[in-house]
Amino acid sequence: MTEAVVRSYRRWAGADERERVLQVVQPALVGLIDGTVSTLAPIFASAYLSGSHTALFVGLATALGAGVSMGLSEALSDDGSVTGRGTGRARGVITGVATFLGGTFHALPFLISDVDQALVVAYVVVGIELVAIAWIRKRFLRVSLASSLIQVTLGGAIVAGVGFALGQA
Repeated sequence: MTEAVVRSYRRWAGADERERVLQVVQPALVGLIDGTVSTLAPIFASAYLSGSHTALFVGLATALGAGVSMGLSEALSDDGSVTGRGTGRARGVITGVATFLGGTFHALPFLISDVDQALVVAYVVVGIELVAIAWIRKRFLRVSLASSLIQVTLGGAIVAGVGFALGQA
């Protein structure tokens, strides 16, 4: 395992910017966006319906399930021979881990037993996640920060709104 990590790092260090974006940044960004956005509705709906404890476990389960699903999807969608996007296995691992992390960070505030406090912290964490995604898009994909913030915030707000609406039902 350690040898594989060292080999991967050496490939990363020797790659040009375009290769890094295609083979590492893009799959990680796909995972972060999916993990952050797709888990909002189940986490917030369960928080409003059942409280912090349930939201924490729904969030972790959703993040793990989404990570496995996205990792498999990325790994099986392209072996990299045609597109030059790197091996499917590497992209699958990168996407899966990034998806899990993107979904986990805003579930962790529900370790706080007071659901109202947990929700406030979770909203702040989601805001930080969305700003981080926008910055990564600006840095590596050359998307304007303002445009990226609007795009990711709009997507996040729509899904969070669905979670809120379902949690109030």
